[in-house]
Amino acid sequence: MASFGDFEEAAVLNAVFGASALGAAATHYAALYTVTPTDVSASGTEVSGGSYARVAITNNATNWPAATGTNPTSKANGVAITFPAPTANWGTIVAYAIYDAASTGNEIVWGALTVNKTVNNGDAAPSFAIGALVITLD
Repeated sequence: MASFGDFEEAAVLNAVFGASALGAAATHYAALYTVTPTDVSASGTEVSGGSYARVAITNNATNWPAATGTNPTSKANGVAITFPAPTANWGTIVAYAIYDAASTGNEIVWGALTVNKTVNNGDAAPSFAIGALVITLD
């Protein structure tokens, strides 16, 4: 299960109660973590070095298909998110976050991976398939 970051929680509340516009970023950026983040942007330990970079994801219905289900309602990525091939050990990836910028930026959502993945120098480019980034709201 995933959680909205503090930034996104405030944006949704301000849109629903206060009639401020809730904008959608044209591009999201997927980040990987070796220590799970929290609702606070830049918490946890994001992977760094060894050719790691956040991956840009165009914000459209192909990459983020319509939400499904009720109680809970879920949303998952529709296309695998593939990171660059590592040129150093990245460690054990335990979580992800989606940001509105390629570096720093505001955390939109974060969550733990269903299955941790160790990524080492020389491994194939790590990919996270449909269902790896599931956002569930009760």
